[in-house]
Amino acid sequence: MQSQPINNQQIILVSRPTGWVTPDNFKLIEADIPNPGPDQVLIRNQWLSLDPYMRGRISEAKSYAQSVNIGEVMVGATVGVVIESRSEKFRVGDVVLGATGWQLYGVANANQLLSIDTTLVPASAYLGVLGMPGITAWTGLINICAPSPGETVVVDAASGAVGSVVGQLAKNLGCHVVGIAGGEEKCRYVVDVLGFDACVDHRSSTFAADLKAHIPEGIDCLFENVGGEIFENLLTLMKPFSRIALCGLVSEFNREPHAYRTIRSILVNRIKLQGFIVSDKLETWPGIRKNLHDLIESGKLTFRESIAQGLEKAPEAFVGMLKGKNFGKQLVKLS
Repeated sequence: MQSQPINNQQIILVSRPTGWVTPDNFKLIEADIPNPGPDQVLIRNQWLSLDPYMRGRISEAKSYAQSVNIGEVMVGATVGVVIESRSEKFRVGDVVLGATGWQLYGVANANQLLSIDTTLVPASAYLGVLGMPGITAWTGLINICAPSPGETVVVDAASGAVGSVVGQLAKNLGCHVVGIAGGEEKCRYVVDVLGFDACVDHRSSTFAADLKAHIPEGIDCLFENVGGEIFENLLTLMKPFSRIALCGLVSEFNREPHAYRTIRSILVNRIKLQGFIVSDKLETWPGIRKNLHDLIESGKLTFRESIAQGLEKAPEAFVGMLKGKNFGKQLVKLS
């Protein structure tokens, strides 16, 4: 076992937000470094993933997963190095993907960890483009929307960890891809770097008109991440027999649910709308991850990361991500 400091550091939930999350909803504490039991390993975390789903986990509202209780360590995916192993499956020094939460050291069962290959991609990529966000993008676009070459695909939050992958996958399929993002800088990135055909700034006073200008013939496939007024506008532009993969409603996380007035479009246009939770089909993840890895290796898929330095910066970075301040995948570097 490698030498290590005496104490662990953790960030726990101390209060549930009403409206917007603030850093005061969390607290940095010191705790004992846990000891691994049989068939467990002790991990020194190097990277922490911050994701929109975490907003739902700090609410008491019923959802697909249990809420974090007050006083508990915040949940989250992590990448780290094994520093003690009581499992035949892992050795000291192995780099692993797990979900040990917002802390420097974590114990995990061996069957809940994935040994990762960092020879061609950085370890952090397994929390983004090769992790849950990338697999979410593939699942919603390929398995639900199933676009054909020449069809128009629209994705909002287009510069984020999920949306950026959706758009690139759609371009690789030969689709016309329009993104929606907040601000001119993000829109330039979406078009110039990610290769989308166009990007509409939802902060613009002419947003609705701009959408229609870039999508004159309507939308065949919508990958919906945001909800609210943006989704309201997009529903009016759907083609007959179009498809919607409903991934998230991030704009509604910190306020009352949006009262939709345009859902009649679903009926009139016979739209297929499917909500999905990517963890429902974990058996599909290895194959999808390999496909994404191959696309990165061939230069057909690129990614960007926003990195906060130090565990103590996680609450601030989490709030910033929910407000759209990140480019691509939001991470915290822990070591």
